[in-house]
Amino acid sequence: MKTPPESFLIFKEELRKAKLEKERLQKEYEQKFSEMNVELERLKEQISAQQELMKTTLEYAIRLEENLDSFKGEVKNAPTMKKKSFH
Repeated sequence: MKTPPESFLIFKEELRKAKLEKERLQKEYEQKFSEMNVELERLKEQISAQQELMKTTLEYAIRLEENLDSFKGEVKNAPTMKKKSFH
C-alpha cells in the first residue's frame, strides 16, 4: 500500500484539530447558554416578585387614600355631630 502524501497527512491533522476546536467551542457555547438561561429565569422571578410587591403597595395606598377620604368626611361632620348631642 502506498503512503499518502505528506500534504494530505498535514491536512488530515489540521482537520482533526479544527473538529476538536469546533467541539470545544460548541460545549463552551452550550455551557454559557445554559448559564444565561438560569440567570434569565432568576431575573424573571425577581421581576415577578417586584411586580407583585408594587401591586400590593398600590392596593394598600388606594385603601389608605379611601380611608383618609372617609376620615376627612367624619372630621367635617364632627362639629355638626356635637350640636346633636343628647345632653
